[in-house]
Amino acid sequence: MYQKKGAQAYRPDLSRIEDFCDYLNQPQDQIKTIHVAGTNGKGSTAHMMASVLQHHGLQVGLYTSPHLKDFRERIKINGQPIDKAFVVDFVEKHRTYFESHSLSFFEMTVGLAFSYFSKKDVDIAVIEVGMGGRLDGTNLIQPEFCIITNIGMDHTQFLGDSLAEIAREKAGIIKPNIPVIVGLTQVETQAVFKEKARQLKAEIIFADQMKSIEYESDLKGTYQRQNIKTAVVGLQHLKGFELHPDKLENGLMNVVANTGIQGRWQVMNEVPMIVADVAHNLEGLQYIIPQIESHSYRQLHLVLGFVKDKAVDEIIRLFPPDSEFYLSAPQIPRALATYDLKRITQDLDISYKIFPTVKAAFLAAKRKAHDDDFIFIGGSTFVVAEIL
Repeated sequence: MYQKKGAQAYRPDLSRIEDFCDYLNQPQDQIKTIHVAGTNGKGSTAHMMASVLQHHGLQVGLYTSPHLKDFRERIKINGQPIDKAFVVDFVEKHRTYFESHSLSFFEMTVGLAFSYFSKKDVDIAVIEVGMGGRLDGTNLIQPEFCIITNIGMDHTQFLGDSLAEIAREKAGIIKPNIPVIVGLTQVETQAVFKEKARQLKAEIIFADQMKSIEYESDLKGTYQRQNIKTAVVGLQHLKGFELHPDKLENGLMNVVANTGIQGRWQVMNEVPMIVADVAHNLEGLQYIIPQIESHSYRQLHLVLGFVKDKAVDEIIRLFPPDSEFYLSAPQIPRALATYDLKRITQDLDISYKIFPTVKAAFLAAKRKAHDDDFIFIGGSTFVVAEIL
C-alpha cells in the first residue's frame, strides 16, 4: 500500500490492472467518466464536479484517494460510501485472483471502484488519479474529458525532477480526440501539454485563461478559487450536458454536504481557531500560509508531521518563524520519524517541541493556546486523519 509504505509499494506498470479489468469484464468501459490529475487540488476539483453533477439530478460515482478515516471514503455514489457488503463480497469472490496475480492495494481498489460504479449503473463517475497519470492504475478509462489541475514538485523520485518531466507523466492521461482542461498555465509545462494534445488531436483549454463568472464554494481555502474555475470550465465541456447556473452555484456551495469531503481548510473550532488542511508539499502550503496569516491571532501554533519524501526543512521555513511548532510522526511506516525531525529542526531558528504521537502534539497545542490564538494542523494527510 503506497500510502503506508511509499516507494516499495509503487508499481509503475499498467499490465496487472489491465489484466484485472479484463478478468472483471471491463467494468470501466460500462460507465461514463471524468479523469482528474494534477499535483494539488485534484481531490477538491473532483469533489466539486461531483457535487454540481449531483445537483443536476445525476447518479454520480466518485473515486478518490487516499482516505482519511474509512476505506469506503474512496468510493462513493452521491456522497454515500460504498456498501460494506459489496466490499466484503468483492474481496471474497476475487481473493484468489488478488493473491495469484500479486495485485497492489491500489489496483484492487481501482477494480473494485469500476465494478461498483458499473453494477450500480451510475450516470457518470469522477475518477481521481492516484499519482502521476501515464502509469496510474486509473488510466484505463476513456473519459468524457480530462483535467490536469497544475504541476508541482511532488513525488519527484517517481515522476521526474523537473516540472516538465512531471508534466509529461501527468499528460499521460490525455486521450485521442478527448478534451483536456489544464487548470494553471505554467511556463515550464504549457508546451508539454500543448504538444501532447497536438499529437493526439485533443482540444486543450487552459482554465485560468478563460473569462468566466467567479463562483464561491463552501470549500473556503483561497487556493480553491483556481479549483472552482477548473471544475466549472471542465463541466462546460461535458457533451450532452447543460450546466444550469442555479444548480452550479448550489453544487459548489454544498460540496461538503453532498460529497463528505474532509481536510480542506476544515475549521474544527472557532475559539481558539483550529483549522486542518491536507496540503502536504511546497506548492500546496504556499497557498495555505497566506490564508493563515490573513487571520488576526496572538500566537500561531503549528501541529505538523510529514512523510519521508518531502522537503521538510523547506516546508518548515515557509511558516512564520515566530510560530510555536509541535512536531510528531503520523502512525504509518512511511512517516518521517521523530529522530529525523529532530535532526532537521535542530539547525532551524524556531521554537519547537517533538512529541511521541500526533495526538500528544495536538493536545499540547490546545493546552497552551489562548482563545485568541490560531492552531493549524497539517504537513501530511495522515496527520490530519489522526486528528479528525
